[in-house]
Amino acid sequence: MTTTDSSLPQIKPIHYVVYGLLGVIFGITLIKSEVVSWFRIQEMFRFQAFHMYGVIGSAVVVAAISILLMKRFGAYDVHGRPVSVAPKAMNRGLNVSIGGLLFGFGWALTGACPGPLFALVGSGFSVMIVALLSALVGTWTYGQLKSRLPH
Repeated sequence: MTTTDSSLPQIKPIHYVVYGLLGVIFGITLIKSEVVSWFRIQEMFRFQAFHMYGVIGSAVVVAAISILLMKRFGAYDVHGRPVSVAPKAMNRGLNVSIGGLLFGFGWALTGACPGPLFALVGSGFSVMIVALLSALVGTWTYGQLKSRLPH
């Protein structure tokens, strides 16, 4: 893979192997922790169990600590550039509400948010191929319409 900046090193094929193995480990973790279970997700949306809230809350804490450590110790990405997290503006309004509702409805109906779709397909839940393809088509469509949408 070549990069647009010739001063940056190229990603080596071994990186793809490492990323693939990390993805497989992450998928196994999602399956074993039951966060891809339709029943666990329904429990969460019905406020019947703490399981999913605990997992999501743990992920937020781990991410916050990881970002803090990366900033403190000056971490670098695979291209040797310093890792930086740009400040985000909090969006408000109807567009964010509609987007959040659509995401939530899709999550509730399919029982999966985009991340675990690959793990579910890999686990043999072939019906999730429809959800995965729908997510890919939706992402592609947004990419095509992004310049014409209010942001």
